Amino acid sequence: MDLIVKPNGWLHRGQFAHRCALGRAGIAASKVEGDGATPVGRFPLRRLYYRADRIAAPKTGLPVSVIGEGDGWCDDPACASYNSLVALPHTGSHEYLCRDDGLYDIVVQIGHNDDPAVPGLGSGIFLHVAAADYAPTEGCVALAIDDLRSVIADCDTRSVIAIQDRSGTALI
Repeated sequence: MDLIVKPNGWLHRGQFAHRCALGRAGIAASKVEGDGATPVGRFPLRRLYYRADRIAAPKTGLPVSVIGEGDGWCDDPACASYNSLVALPHTGSHEYLCRDDGLYDIVVQIGHNDDPAVPGLGSGIFLHVAAADYAPTEGCVALAIDDLRSVIADCDTRSVIAIQDRSGTALI
C-alpha cells in the first residue's frame, strides 16, 4: 500500500484521506538535521515500534518491535549510530522513545537517510501519533491514533510513503 502525503496536511491511502501534522518548517526537498522540515521523497516504511505498556499490538504487516524504557533514537551527526535505534544511556544526542505524552505510542520508521545514514541530512523521520491539536512536528508525519491504526493495518514491507512538495514531486 502506497501512502501519499500532500503539503496541505493530508495523507492519502487509496480512497481514504486522513488529516496529518507535518514539520514546523513545512516540506523541504533538502532536509538537514534540526531544520524542522518534513523531507520530500518516496521512502519505504521500515519497522513499527509501539508501547506495549500502553496499547495492544497494532495490526500490521510491517516488522514490529516493542518500545522499552531504554530505547532512544540517535540524532547526533557526530555519532556512528546516527539515525538509528540506540540503547540508553547513550553519549550522543538522542530522542527518548518511551515518551509520556502518547505521541510515540505507535511509531513507524520512515526510511529517510538510513541506507546508509549521511551525517547531518536528517534523522528520526517517523509516522506517529498526532497531538490532539495537530501541532507541527519536528519533521515527522503525524496522524490521529485511530487513523494511524487504520493506515498501518494496510502496510507491509513493500509499503512506501510519498511525501510531495507543492508541485506534486516526491522523487528520490
